[in-house]
Amino acid sequence: MIDAPIATAKPRSDCPACGGGALKSLLHLPAIPVQSCILLDSVEEGAAFPRHEMRLTFCEDCGFIFNAAFDERLIDYASTTEESQHFSDTFNAFAKKLVEEILATWKLQGRKVLEIGCGKGDFLRELCLAVPCEALGIDPGFIEERLKTVDGGSLRFQREYFETAMVEMCPDLVICRHTLEHIGEVRGIVDDILPLVAGRPDAGIFFETPDVGRVLREGAFWDIYFEHCSYFTPGSHARLFRAAGFDVTALRLDYGEQYIIQHARPANGAQTAALPAEEPMHELSALAAAFPAKVAEVMTYWREFVTSRHRDGKRIAVWGGGSKCVSFLTSLGLGPEIAQVIDINPFKQNRFLPGAGIQVRAPEALAESPPDTVIVMNPVYLDEIGRSLAGMGLSPEMVAV
Repeated sequence: MIDAPIATAKPRSDCPACGGGALKSLLHLPAIPVQSCILLDSVEEGAAFPRHEMRLTFCEDCGFIFNAAFDERLIDYASTTEESQHFSDTFNAFAKKLVEEILATWKLQGRKVLEIGCGKGDFLRELCLAVPCEALGIDPGFIEERLKTVDGGSLRFQREYFETAMVEMCPDLVICRHTLEHIGEVRGIVDDILPLVAGRPDAGIFFETPDVGRVLREGAFWDIYFEHCSYFTPGSHARLFRAAGFDVTALRLDYGEQYIIQHARPANGAQTAALPAEEPMHELSALAAAFPAKVAEVMTYWREFVTSRHRDGKRIAVWGGGSKCVSFLTSLGLGPEIAQVIDINPFKQNRFLPGAGIQVRAPEALAESPPDTVIVMNPVYLDEIGRSLAGMGLSPEMVAV
């Protein structure tokens, strides 16, 4: 993390995806934590964690949404970040399904795979367990001692930020999951990836990126945070890749309609037509226009939901100590109203949240101090969390954002 203050940059006036200037302001957050998956050691460190403004902006030309006030100098992914969701059975089942899909789509046995933004390496390891291949993962937050080795094949990692020049292999498939949303210069990174697979019709890419369409429809302010500087719908996602020289071959939403799943190859000739998952621009524009009022409505609802229960002496726990939780708590200005924050990831437990300064606890803490209400930060995990609570003999009110 930086030691000296960074001067506030002038908000960006062109679209990082298409270069257009038809930009519309959607949401201004004057001071939010500059990282939300970072692990902190005390209440004080959490409360004093650096903040910066966010200016969520909509491009009326291509539908891309981005933070016009983003400053990448404020973020250090090589620090003690903890983004892994692989402690959840629900998430692991989804990841295994994606591996099966990738292997059914791309012939990878004995071939080369590159994952950009591999995190702690769990997904790439799962792929190597399923098929013998030569695999390279690149991520500044990779921790070698966290990952079990794989017998057979070749699996290695580089703990650094991705640059094309550092990739010595010629990958047959480039995987990039939950990384594009962290990159401000989205057209630049896609342009950098194309040469890795260009000129080979049997090579391609697989991307997984959060869908902002749901965020717009639901006013899901908890899904907006500083690290996520780039926001896509299926349509804007596909348009970016087509403009950069890819042929988008498959596109859909998955994981509770939260994630964009996209396969693509280097384009060879005329651009292909739009796919069924791509929303019309006029629908996206209407969602963007309604978003500010929707966010205000949803914020009012959740603030009253929490504060009314707190006034009545109810104990409220939040389950999920990641980015959604940090955004939910800091956007609403919550602190003492929340009795506990719970996460199953052991590397988050007993550490403190940026902005809120609340300590993350293991689920067992709920047995010691039973909650009246549990707010689940992702509805995908409702069943899994419900089983955990029942296993502890608890039956609180459960609500998902």
